[in-house]
Amino acid sequence: MKKILAFILAMSLVLGSLFSLASCSIDDFPFIDEGTGDHGGIIPDDDKPGDDDPNNNQQNGNNNAHVDNNNDDYCDECNEYLIVVVDFYVFNDLHGNFCDSDSQPGVDEIGTYFENMSALDDHMILLSSGDMWQGSAESSLTKGKILVEWMNLLGFAAMTLGNHEFDWGEDAIRDNLDVADFPFLAINIYDNSTGKLADYCTPSIMVEKDGMQIGIIGAIGDCYSSISSDKVSGVNFKVGSALTTLVQAEATKLRNQGADLIVYSLHDGTNGYSSALSGYVDIVFEGHTHSSYINTDSNGTYHIQTGGENKGIAHAEIAVNKANGNKKINEVNIVSNSEYKNLEDHQPTEDLEEKYAQIIELAYTDLGVVSRNYSDSDIEAFMAQLYLEAGLEKWGNDYNIVLGGGFIRTREPYSLSAGVKRYADVASLFPFDNEIVLCTISGSKLNSQFINSKSSDYYIAYSSYGSGLNISNNSTYYVVVDMYTAVYAPNGLTIVDYYDYKTFARDLLADAIKEGRLEISHDNYTLTSIPDALSKGNRLTSGEYTKESYYIKGKIKYAPNSTYGNLYLVDENNNEIYVYGLYDQLGNRYDSMPNKPKAGDTIVVYSTVYKYNSTIELKDAIVIEINP
Repeated sequence: MKKILAFILAMSLVLGSLFSLASCSIDDFPFIDEGTGDHGGIIPDDDKPGDDDPNNNQQNGNNNAHVDNNNDDYCDECNEYLIVVVDFYVFNDLHGNFCDSDSQPGVDEIGTYFENMSALDDHMILLSSGDMWQGSAESSLTKGKILVEWMNLLGFAAMTLGNHEFDWGEDAIRDNLDVADFPFLAINIYDNSTGKLADYCTPSIMVEKDGMQIGIIGAIGDCYSSISSDKVSGVNFKVGSALTTLVQAEATKLRNQGADLIVYSLHDGTNGYSSALSGYVDIVFEGHTHSSYINTDSNGTYHIQTGGENKGIAHAEIAVNKANGNKKINEVNIVSNSEYKNLEDHQPTEDLEEKYAQIIELAYTDLGVVSRNYSDSDIEAFMAQLYLEAGLEKWGNDYNIVLGGGFIRTREPYSLSAGVKRYADVASLFPFDNEIVLCTISGSKLNSQFINSKSSDYYIAYSSYGSGLNISNNSTYYVVVDMYTAVYAPNGLTIVDYYDYKTFARDLLADAIKEGRLEISHDNYTLTSIPDALSKGNRLTSGEYTKESYYIKGKIKYAPNSTYGNLYLVDENNNEIYVYGLYDQLGNRYDSMPNKPKAGDTIVVYSTVYKYNSTIELKDAIVIEINP
């Protein structure tokens, strides 16, 4: 009996100790590491509270350590202030702009901006809504790796995949994922062979900030057709109602796992968003359309997108009561690049630039001189001619090639200005790794898709064989195109041979500049009078340029615009013509010219004639001589 009583007494002491332990919080055990996992505090799925736990008081944003029944933002029991404020900074469509260029800043000052901000705010979350890599020479030559490493330096929490992440194929995405310290979000990219989410995609993450749980969902929009089909043959994008269903289910799961806030990062414009997501997501950061806006939809949900190309960064400051989950958006704005482009360089970014110095040097080495400004259509038509010439050089002895060309469209800045050009300038116009290929095509497709194409983006250059050739619908012909045109199914093309696996469309243009084909000698020129230039302009429709450039002489009537050099030229008979934009032969805009013409100077300019509404003007004219 004494042994039994002793046993009961011992057990009661043990149980008492256990009950005492159960009443303690985790703060009573300083040796326990709560841990945040990777990617800025992602909670492993096994550790997240779910709706199958009836004792979970953290569901739907309720923190079991605090109560705020009177909604005064203070804990009813301990009087702790319960508001957690988080700042989201979101990039979209950076397009590989790592280095500074004439048209926009690079990223070396952005790191300094965030270092300064982090000294004031330790609750920052950096995200991307896609199209971060493709666009610049330095990024193309590293297939985006230089941008991924920069994102690692800044501590990005996640990046949503955009359509241009696929420009080098799925393996390049996987390679960059191996480098990244953050996940690639895309809830709707599915592997055709498995029927499951692609192996490089994550549907969402959970990030913790001071006890606040933030769910972040990423998706790509309906832009599958904009990607060269050979790059996405293994996957499909679930869009429309299928995407809405996926996001609703993921948001519900995240709420049940304790998310106080749901952020939706969508690589698409607002048109790609469904109002059926109201109540599921709290704010939407968008991309793809290169539009700049801050809008609220009919349900009061904010939609934010910057113009892309490092014009700015989307920002939202959101406050959440970590006891009752009440949310308030304190501020939504777009941080203009004017706020950071003049800051000191970020040393870790400078170190990264040094790491890739050889590649950057290659990208920014001078190719040659372009003597006049070429519009987008000028360059696109010239590229068709270069396709043809490359094809004739390689295959002309074996095949009767009809034409070169296809779908050719420049990217921002779209046109090619006069001056010394680098490989980076060419890569910005044609950033895609489009190989040149020889293809067969039926006569009916050649007529409908090329010769009589309804698309203004199709350009063709005929060979001597193809010029004037009567195309029979039932015959087969040879054409030279790039890979994007070749794999576009409606064109009905069959690839016969590849020009060179290491030569892309942009390389043809780079070689042409090296060879001096866009450089014009201004030593011996013939003047066109101002009345003749006005007459040529009057024959144009609004928005149209002359196909040729002309040398025009006149006296500057008034002081030119101090930035752009806009001015009026007048001849000895008081005929005058407006000049919209003035450059020197090295491509320096008026405000950067070392030798600026001024009012009263006589100058000779070289320019196309342009019609803007009813105004005839010389647009982006090049100064050839001052006071000749």
